[in-house]
Amino acid sequence: MRWDALFHDMEGQFAEADRLALDSEINERARAEMVGLSLEDRLRAAVGFRIAVHLLCGESAHGELTHAGADALVLDEGPHQVLIPYAAAARYVGLGRYTLQEDSGVRRAIGLAHSLRCLARDRAEISVTTAGSGGPVRLAGVIDRVGKDYIDLASVIPGEDRRRNSVSQVSAIPFAALVMIRSRSS
Repeated sequence: MRWDALFHDMEGQFAEADRLALDSEINERARAEMVGLSLEDRLRAAVGFRIAVHLLCGESAHGELTHAGADALVLDEGPHQVLIPYAAAARYVGLGRYTLQEDSGVRRAIGLAHSLRCLARDRAEISVTTAGSGGPVRLAGVIDRVGKDYIDLASVIPGEDRRRNSVSQVSAIPFAALVMIRSRSS
């Protein structure tokens, strides 16, 4: 009888050691998978949810996340949509723990420049917030053109069509200085 108890105890110890080894392997694999996850994938999984984006310039934007692209996201704030480059964000609040990888190469390639070209094509009136040493600066106008790493913003009187005589100035703004671009929701 004592031998049965001894063998039973040893089997229990081996089973427990196997379970601990399996748990350890599962935890290690989970940590290894986390290394490959990008913030873009976390944002993509949060599309449709309300989040807050706190920006490096000290401002923040709140709304429903409607798009997470290659290098920028779009929030719906109700009357406005806000385009925010990932480089301008200090932190995000409201993301879940899930991730969603983009399988489409075309969708992965849609970035900030593509979104800005759409705004330029539509001649949309926008408000651009830039980061500067003196704090955030807001400019209103219409995007005249989008270069490789900059936009030309024509400052016009709000509500006026962009015409030569309605432009007070044209500013060339590097992408790196863009914090958020606000436009009216359609």
